[in-house]
Amino acid sequence: MNSDVDWAGQAQRFQQDLTQQWTKALQHLQPVANGAGAPPQLSFAPDKLQALQQAYVREACELWNSGLGAKPVGADKRFAGDAWARNPVAAFTAAIYLLNARTLLGLAEAADTDAKTKARLRFAVEQWMAASAPSNFMALNAEAQQKAVETKGESIARGLQNLLADLQQGHVSMTDESAFDVGRNVATTEGAVVFENELFQLLEYKPLTKQVYERPFLVVPPCINKFYILDLQPENSLIRYLVEQGHRTFVVSWRNVDASLEDKTWDDYIEDAALKAISVVQEISGAKQINALGFCVGGTILGTALAVAAARGQKPVASATLLTALLDFSDTGILDLFIDESFVKYREMQMGKGGLLKGQELASTFSFLRPNDLVWNYVVGNYLKGETPPPFDLLYWNSDSTNLPGPMYAWYLRNTYHENNLVKPGKAVVCGEKVDLRKVDIPVYIYGSREDHIVPITGAYASVKHLPGKKRFVMGASGHIAGVINAPVKKKRSYWTNDKLPASHEAWLEGAKEHPGSWWTDWAAWLKSHGGKQVPAPKAYGKGAKYKAIEPAPGRYVKAKA
Repeated sequence: MNSDVDWAGQAQRFQQDLTQQWTKALQHLQPVANGAGAPPQLSFAPDKLQALQQAYVREACELWNSGLGAKPVGADKRFAGDAWARNPVAAFTAAIYLLNARTLLGLAEAADTDAKTKARLRFAVEQWMAASAPSNFMALNAEAQQKAVETKGESIARGLQNLLADLQQGHVSMTDESAFDVGRNVATTEGAVVFENELFQLLEYKPLTKQVYERPFLVVPPCINKFYILDLQPENSLIRYLVEQGHRTFVVSWRNVDASLEDKTWDDYIEDAALKAISVVQEISGAKQINALGFCVGGTILGTALAVAAARGQKPVASATLLTALLDFSDTGILDLFIDESFVKYREMQMGKGGLLKGQELASTFSFLRPNDLVWNYVVGNYLKGETPPPFDLLYWNSDSTNLPGPMYAWYLRNTYHENNLVKPGKAVVCGEKVDLRKVDIPVYIYGSREDHIVPITGAYASVKHLPGKKRFVMGASGHIAGVINAPVKKKRSYWTNDKLPASHEAWLEGAKEHPGSWWTDWAAWLKSHGGKQVPAPKAYGKGAKYKAIEPAPGRYVKAKA
């Protein structure tokens, strides 16, 4: 490099210009709160800004002085391949990109503003930087270029074919979707549909033991995706595990709603789905009480339903299990970034009286919470390198999105994420009843995943403060899905227990004991004491002519595409 060039001066001027441009960009990226028409004016503490400038100048000078010998700093897997190291231009481009990314994130952190605005700025920077990475472009991606040379252009042709196929299906392929068929090689636990209405089908599963507990078990999965996450393969199926433990198991399979159901409300999902499923299971089994589980949004639905039942003087559920579920929405993690009064009002105006929240919109939102892993990774592999992602049942499920009725979604947004009304006794009125979780006086098993970015572990733990019955809280390793779907046969990960329930999760964790393996065994032991006595397993599905088998599990509803 030419030593006569004033690299330090150029670097400083470039960084100052970058600061000015980025400050303007951040102001426009910030969502406007409370209907305000003007973006907020951002300022930066002079000492923090000076430290950022000095660090940028120093690192930029080092890069420019090393010229095309520069290498990316850090362990970013996007640039870890040998092709990047062997291509000086690509390596230099990656190094400059990583420097700019660190600086822009530093600017977001240095902004003198409130915590929520700062978090939004950080999220906007991360999205921008993920999208602008040199690895996302054929002209800059050394690995894609090398593959094109090695395949004599075939990878480019395959990439174009993949792009056209994904445009037709409406989403980026994360797996080879042709390898899976619901009911054939996923969702294969044997059972039958024994009841259906316009919102859900009720599945009953064939017993695998000669005797079962007298209290049947009802699973309420999330309605924002499909129930077979709990029944992917026999070796990791939570549903099959319940059946093997001797529980007469029923599962709600939600309808993938279309325009005919666009006016359905949260009340409908409680009265005509959750409470209806509970009463049907009671009728079929003849049990006065059942046990129930709610997973994710299914846990919020189940908790609301139990509060409505309690307000009516009813106690149809003997014990409940909440898996990575929120009742208290005071800590919602990264999803809080999207929620404010203006956003909720917009959604209410858009679909509060009718309409559909498209499943692909929800799926895209969750994917962009981890953009490098769940979006750009597949853009690069599918289109730039012409690769077909391998078959993976979990990612197939992840791509099998579901629609939601607009009024139901709008109520949920305002009363949970925005106003946190479910934990304010009497504030939320559902099915004509005032919701008061203090009346849900039953034993509850609460599970949270340590690295969950959808339901933060502190949010999962917060339920212990609002439910008066005897409670057990267990924390598992990993995230929202992998932490839950962790069968004992895998002998993977670990979980933590603590018989005491202090005010905060941090205090709970200080006294918690770690155990190797799956939390399922701890849960199974807990369930034994709530199942009642053993009775002969039923020899037929349903009960009489009223609840006869309609069709084999997994039923029609789960196969409907968004």
